[in-house]
Amino acid sequence: MPTTPILITPDALEMHHISAGDTVRLGVLAGPEASPVTVILESWDVGGAQPPNSHPASTELFVFLRGRGVAVCDGTEVAVAAGGTLVLPPTSVHHITNTGPGRLYALTLMSPDDGFAAMVRRGPLAGTDDEDRAVLAAAPSAAP
Repeated sequence: MPTTPILITPDALEMHHISAGDTVRLGVLAGPEASPVTVILESWDVGGAQPPNSHPASTELFVFLRGRGVAVCDGTEVAVAAGGTLVLPPTSVHHITNTGPGRLYALTLMSPDDGFAAMVRRGPLAGTDDEDRAVLAAAPSAAP
């Protein structure tokens, strides 16, 4: 791990899909090469969802920044929205769906990484726009 500070700015953000055609974009802010906790900005398109997924050894934590949605974890459904934090335990089968009129955004923390950052970075580039950068910078944007 580095011994000097690392600063990632909104302009350096590169959003990816895990697979072509996905409705969720992810940008790695810090991966295992820099931190014991991987930090990702996730953006769900309107109506977007990731497929049910699980992480055998990792706890996944979502801090919702904008929008609203529904999370399902091992059959339990909970509403999520900006300002809320969701913690998903290792081995849980889960997915999140955007139910709001605009994009749903979260900072996602994963520990241990268990290959998550590399999987995101291998995916196709998905484009980064002013709304993504504004959410990360906690600045207002023109989008709803």
